[in-house]
Amino acid sequence: MTSQARSGKGRYIMFGAPRIAQEEIREVVDTLRSGWIGTGPKVKRFEAAFRAYTGVRHAVAVSSGSAALHLAMLAVGIGQGDEVITTPLTFGATANAILHTGAIPRFVDVDRATQNLDPDLVPRALTRRTRALLPVHLAGRPCEMAPLLALARRRRLLVVEDAAHAIEAVYRGRRAGTLGHLGCFSFYVTKNITTAEGGMVVTRSRRLADLIKMYALHGMTQDAWFRFSDRVHRHYRIVVPGFKYNLIDLHAAIGIHQLKAIERWWRRRRTVWEYYTERFRDLPVRLPDAHVPGGRHALHLFTVHLDLERIRLSRDEVQEALNQRGIGSGVHFISLHLHPYYRKRFSFKPGDYPNALWVSESTLSLAFSAKLTDAEVERVVEAFRTVMVRAVRRRGTCRVSGGSRCMSRGSRHTTSAAL
Repeated sequence: MTSQARSGKGRYIMFGAPRIAQEEIREVVDTLRSGWIGTGPKVKRFEAAFRAYTGVRHAVAVSSGSAALHLAMLAVGIGQGDEVITTPLTFGATANAILHTGAIPRFVDVDRATQNLDPDLVPRALTRRTRALLPVHLAGRPCEMAPLLALARRRRLLVVEDAAHAIEAVYRGRRAGTLGHLGCFSFYVTKNITTAEGGMVVTRSRRLADLIKMYALHGMTQDAWFRFSDRVHRHYRIVVPGFKYNLIDLHAAIGIHQLKAIERWWRRRRTVWEYYTERFRDLPVRLPDAHVPGGRHALHLFTVHLDLERIRLSRDEVQEALNQRGIGSGVHFISLHLHPYYRKRFSFKPGDYPNALWVSESTLSLAFSAKLTDAEVERVVEAFRTVMVRAVRRRGTCRVSGGSRCMSRGSRHTTSAAL
């Protein structure tokens, strides 16, 4: 951070606010003036740019990351009675995509250090109905894929990657999302690049790409651009009961320029990440590790884990204290086995996935994006330090306050009501 950065009151700092430049605005205006705002030439440009960035043969732009996951499940033939192994520590869209096909998600606990699916626990979760693995690259850290891919080869399982957080991530020299049969990305407003709403499915298989396109647009054999462009008109045929999951040019216009800036913005987030790490290392928290052996972290979320034994506040109370100081934050995630629907349908108990439970209670994602100015980063730092110093439970000299007296009076630690 520069010496000009100053803490103090200002406008509310949103969690994960997108960085939108004049190039995106001009491209959107050009799209509106062109008369073609549906799926058309700019979607094709965005897909081509994404193929070039990820090194895949096929990329199909869709309306959301959730749509990408659902379409991926359909394309590989997941259906009624099948089981798909995935992590409970993810957004609902991951498991919902499995359920929407009639299949069942089989949760496997996470590794505390990485918060990703623990590959050592996966073999014991396999049954005769297991058809696929759905690992999630959480917070931008690539999942440990080598053992999962080896297992998939031995058991003839399909592999679909949820890379919603991991566009820039690299695992052993290969882009996250390109290691399995299909990879799914999200361009939601809080992601590293955005199209406001949108997603992408990538694959090496032309057959799977064609299936994705067909399912994404009502199950039709010809996409909208070809049907209504100046090419020779051809009647469409509906061959499957598809969905309305196509991306439109109005959104792709934003993504075209977002993708051009992706590496520059990754470097900016790295600067913020390093500064946060420096300023928070003496607080009662466990900090995230950006080091990925032989690869690269996408630096999507800066997630800290509160030491709930040393502070008198729950995670939710810390989050509310930050909110009162004008600082947004997030929780990534409350494990799915704790949510009412999954708890009721599958009779889950909190302790069924102890590592995911631990993360659910202690994790907090601080405001973190390429849009943050130095002054805003400093505001986040000062607010979080103030909240955490005041939350320390024990009396006497407080190690995190630089030798000053702790403000905590040792009040009883409370547990998050949400859990």
